[in-house]
Amino acid sequence: MRNISFNGVENELKRVEEQFESHLITETPLIHKVAKYVISSGGKRIRPILLIVSAKICGYTGDSHIPLAVVIEFIHTATLLHDDVVDNAPLRRGKSSANIVFGSEASVLVGDYLFAKSFKILSELNNSEIIKAYSDATTLMAEGEVKELVKTADVKTTEEDYLDIIIKKTAVLFACASRAGAIISGENGACINNLYDYGLNIGIAFQLMDDALDYISNEEFGKFIGNDLKEGKLTMPLIHAIERADKKEKDIISEIIYKKKLTAKDLKTVLNLVKKYGSIEYTVSRAKESIEKAKKNLDIFPDSEYKTSLIDIANYIIERKL
Repeated sequence: MRNISFNGVENELKRVEEQFESHLITETPLIHKVAKYVISSGGKRIRPILLIVSAKICGYTGDSHIPLAVVIEFIHTATLLHDDVVDNAPLRRGKSSANIVFGSEASVLVGDYLFAKSFKILSELNNSEIIKAYSDATTLMAEGEVKELVKTADVKTTEEDYLDIIIKKTAVLFACASRAGAIISGENGACINNLYDYGLNIGIAFQLMDDALDYISNEEFGKFIGNDLKEGKLTMPLIHAIERADKKEKDIISEIIYKKKLTAKDLKTVLNLVKKYGSIEYTVSRAKESIEKAKKNLDIFPDSEYKTSLIDIANYIIERKL
């Protein structure tokens, strides 16, 4: 599996990491401890890299992309902290989640702090278009989270419903990252729109690949197989299977999805149905479609090391194991 290309942005990423530290210095050590625990837990920094490379491909030569990259990762970290509390998740990237280590209260409050700190950093850049881009994204993310909660264990959830959830919950932050890189560069029109669409498409693919991995992965990759199912979440593989199942199979899935605790037999039953209808392969194919759209969004840019990096990021989304 390929790594994400760092061509030309290594120094910027180092500065982003340094600013993580400086922005987390407070009179309350717990904030630094919890935030650092999550930020340092093995994430690939896809969103900060995406923002930096998007700025570079638009010819940006200033320094504002560094705090913007910090903010995109702070917002992402805040959502992870909140998500794990909502899901009561025991693991995050192969180790105990922050809510298990520090408690749900600390996770929620530090997540709140990171959101607040993010907009304080943005306000200091004095760029209303950038602030709007981030506020639009975080508003949609919150809406997606609530819609996902409402749709928990709802076997009538359609593909259209689900795509709306993942666009809002996951993809818009990728899109915000690539859009912000273009905005800070002084670009407008096609440049901003194409980079926004590129980010949105790789964000959709990212979540769809997560959905597929949840049905084929294992603890080695930081998650248990069928973890989404155990949380009552209907993701693309299961939705696809339900839409193709006969009445008896649908009734079986409904009975299982409503259980508070699944047995190994329950999990095997659902996995067999997902495999029977080729739902994992279907999910991966939809992810690949989004990646091809993302690459098409880059056609307006001339060949460069930064365009290659964006293509590498797109390819990594499909090839990753976690």
